[in-house]
Formats: sequence, C-alpha cells, structure tokens
Amino acid sequence: MHKLDNAFYNRADVVAIARDLLGKVMVTHFDGLLTTGRIVETEAYAGVTDRASHSFGGRRTNRTEIMYGAGGTAYVYLCYGIHHLFNVVTNLQDVPHAILVRGVEPLQGIDTMLKRTGKKKADHTLTRGPGNVSKALGIFTHHTGADLMSDEMYIGDDGFRVSRKDIIATPRIGVDYAGEDAKLPYRFIVKDNPYVSGKRGL
Repeated sequence: MHKLDNAFYNRADVVAIARDLLGKVMVTHFDGLLTTGRIVETEAYAGVTDRASHSFGGRRTNRTEIMYGAGGTAYVYLCYGIHHLFNVVTNLQDVPHAILVRGVEPLQGIDTMLKRTGKKKADHTLTRGPGNVSKALGIFTHHTGADLMSDEMYIGDDGFRVSRKDIIATPRIGVDYAGEDAKLPYRFIVKDNPYVSGKRGL
C-alpha cells in the first residue's frame, strides 16, 4: 500500500477527489497502536462558493485557517462540543476545499477501536458516521494541520477499486442552512455498505 501524495490532493476538483477517496484506506498509528479502515462515505465542501462550507464567502477564523493551507493536511473540528470530525484539505494554497470522511469499514486494530469507543462488540456503529470514525481511529482536534503523508496519519491506496456502478452520489447530510447548495450531490457512498451513515440513496 502506498500513501496518497500531493498530486492526488492538490487537484482542483474537490468533488472528484471525494469520489476518488472511496475505497482508499485511512491509517492512524498513534502511540504504537495501528488502526485502519476503508473509506466508504465522503462529503465534498467547495470552499468560498459553497454555502455549506466553513469557508463560504472567504471566511477565515482560527478554526478554518487550516483550510486555506496546502492540500494533503487534516482539518479536524469539534461538532456540538462532542464529536471530532476529520476532514481532508485539498487543492492548492489559499483555496479552502475540504472533504469530510463520514464512514469507514474497519480493517485493522478493531480491538483498539472498541477500547477507544467504549463499545462491547464490533457492529456497524463502530465506524459509521464521522464522529465514530474519528473516535475509533483516535483522531482529535489537536490533529488539525497534521501532514497526511506522515507515518502517524495518512490515506493509502492498496489497489482496491470501488466499481463505478457501486458509487452513489447524494445531497450532503445536515446542511439545510446552505439553501440551494444543500441539494448539491456532493456526498458519495459505497452502495449497500453497512458502514454508510444516513440515507443509502437519493
């Protein structure tokens, strides 16, 4: 398995990158504990023109500044004061595109994931939904700005490919405030995968 590189992340089309992330492997290696999961659900956020994006209209805050950095870094923010949500920053410097990872299928380190989440058994809730993804993989807000080409946290390509017929595009979840942009088909899921959160289709 090789790490995704700058050429993958620095492309202009955040929607295409969100689709291409399906089937890739999220890897964390913290304190000697290895956890991995195959990405099965993503959401694209298209920066200053996207009303659902934290950077809509060029908004820059201490929290969102990392979105304006180079592609291939982590943007992790706290949702409802509870959930640490992991995003991949894409595109070039000063273009604040990002992709939320909403679901992964566990591959390695499931015992570690169970301990981190406090769950007793490895059912589909273990890594279904963005809050559970981060909790199971040990990702927190202090990982914001982390280089996704490091050995501690990266996304890898092990040669697995999701068939085009098994990729479904839907509107994003929980962005009703974004008006017409809430209807954009910027969420991508692997058809019939049990680790996909929310609706399984349009």
